[in-house]
Amino acid sequence: MDYRKLGHSGAVVTAYCLGTMTFGAEADETASHKLLDDYFAWGGNFIDTADVYSAGKSEEIIGRWLKTHPTEAKQAVIATKGRFPMGPGPNDIGLSRRHLNQALDVSLARLGVEHIDLYQMHAWDALTPIEETLRFLDDAVSAGKIGYYGFSNYVGWQIAKANEIAKARGYTRPVTLQPQYNLLVRDIEFEIVAACQDAGMGLLPWSPLGGGWLTGKYRRDQAPTGATRLGENPSRGMESYAQRNAQERTWAIIETVEAIAKARGVSMAQVALAWTAARPAVTSVILGARTSEQLADNLAAAKLSLSEEEMTRLSDVSEPHVADYPYGAGGTSQRHRKIEGGR
Repeated sequence: MDYRKLGHSGAVVTAYCLGTMTFGAEADETASHKLLDDYFAWGGNFIDTADVYSAGKSEEIIGRWLKTHPTEAKQAVIATKGRFPMGPGPNDIGLSRRHLNQALDVSLARLGVEHIDLYQMHAWDALTPIEETLRFLDDAVSAGKIGYYGFSNYVGWQIAKANEIAKARGYTRPVTLQPQYNLLVRDIEFEIVAACQDAGMGLLPWSPLGGGWLTGKYRRDQAPTGATRLGENPSRGMESYAQRNAQERTWAIIETVEAIAKARGVSMAQVALAWTAARPAVTSVILGARTSEQLADNLAAAKLSLSEEEMTRLSDVSEPHVADYPYGAGGTSQRHRKIEGGR
């Protein structure tokens, strides 16, 4: 089993985390409990959820499973999130002390626990001073309600600012960031990964399969149909079929993943997951399986170690398109120097 430290903390988690956004929506309680059974039978110990997932139902489903599985519950590292609206009022959203104090207590109650291992700020809140949020989180650690905290969907300057303020004020520092990261979406490498590395924070990538694109289920110029996320809604958010289908880079990546998968005798999903898990600063990759079959296939990626040549092929074909400055060669050449001679 591949265990990794949770950022700079002393807690240890498996390299693949069970994401539960589908619980209570695409997976009913019976199916969700089966996914939990299978994941822990495999040896996993890390569960990720959020208060906003199915309006709290995901946390409740996990809580009922934990209650009937005391042995697994003792080993489970539980992560949840707060920030998005959980009611119609102006204080039912955000990262204010007012909202987080209530949101954390309700999450604890839904999960049926007295302590959450990792409490994550689901997105930046431009209306709340970061000092207020950090002080609340430090107080929550001191009160024993949470063990650690992290962020999700933050950009580089937000990560750096939060970490430095926490250090300067003697607060507990953040340990993780949960960003979207996969072969199709690599822009976090421009600054966000470096900011996390500088702060000693681990990455918990979500959507490592690009919303299903990297499994090979979609075809060029053939709009998806049927019981898939894009089949049900082809214009779905960042995964929009028309948007990605129009990019030649998309199909070059998919073709490379498929070629490596065929040569290895594994699924395309396993290749995509293995690449993400092997990237710098990654602590644990969040799996969003709908079924036991999907989960089993995803978890098999833990046995796949890509060669240096395979990693290079995948990294080269998925290199993000970027202007020369500030993130291209014209900019990055300004951020390094030799010990002596030259620039």
